[in-house]
Amino acid sequence: MAKIGFIGLGNMGLPMAKNLIKAEHSVCGYDISAVALDKLSAAGGIAARSLDVASMGVDVVITMLPGREQVREVYLGQGGVLASAAAATLLIDCSTVDVETARAVAAAAKVNELDMLDAPVSGGVSGAESGTLTFMVGGPEQAVERAKPVLDAMGKAVIHVGEAGSGQAAKICNNMILGISMIAVSEAFVLAEKLGLDPKKLFEVSAQSTSQCWSMTSYCPMPGLVPSSPANNDYQPGFTVALMLKDLKLAQDAARSTRAVAPLSAGATAIYQHFFDGGGAGTDFSGIIRYLRDASAARAEQS
Repeated sequence: MAKIGFIGLGNMGLPMAKNLIKAEHSVCGYDISAVALDKLSAAGGIAARSLDVASMGVDVVITMLPGREQVREVYLGQGGVLASAAAATLLIDCSTVDVETARAVAAAAKVNELDMLDAPVSGGVSGAESGTLTFMVGGPEQAVERAKPVLDAMGKAVIHVGEAGSGQAAKICNNMILGISMIAVSEAFVLAEKLGLDPKKLFEVSAQSTSQCWSMTSYCPMPGLVPSSPANNDYQPGFTVALMLKDLKLAQDAARSTRAVAPLSAGATAIYQHFFDGGGAGTDFSGIIRYLRDASAARAEQS
């Protein structure tokens, strides 16, 4: 079993670390939250009181951090991972950041003769807890093979998608599709309500026809249709609006930098931004149906 340093023990990181412990890996974790460190200790992990301690004397360092600023600081900063990790340590960043950051940190790791992978995940908190995440991995093939036994303890699929930064590219594109499709499904249910169509009948039709998609059949925004959907728990996340908005903004940044045309992504970003600004930041992103329903009601009142 591997010795693993795990940095970032938040809503995703802590259950991922716990699954590594269940798989009998030795986990030394670090987080700025003392509560998170206590929870790791209670699960059988070792709480590190500093970033460098979590990076020393381990086979693998895994990070799960909020954004690009934290990733750059944790890896490149004074006393960070690159300054502390021993030769041959494998570095795996599971955060969702921009492609440029992933490639810059991987290049710095290479200078230090360390293999690094960008391995963002799909599956949300529920997937982290159940160990059913999908990892989209960018980096050298041999490093992916080294990482696979560790990633397998936290997920159901490990997909090598290309060179450094490719994992982030795959995650950005995947979540762009997800954000757009959730709005489309939500719009359809709101329109169905206006037309007097039973939502159960729309679901029955859509689940077996050309509009079938994950946002409809696995994460339906209408309560009472898919048992595992956050819609049945007052849209408790899950995957928050704030996180979806972050990912859509990354997609917009990528589209601008590559001169790709992405009008649906731009529209989806604006819609989630309105919901975010109206107090929906901590709501599951499938709660966008509430924003659309309220906007429809407001339009009806004006007419």
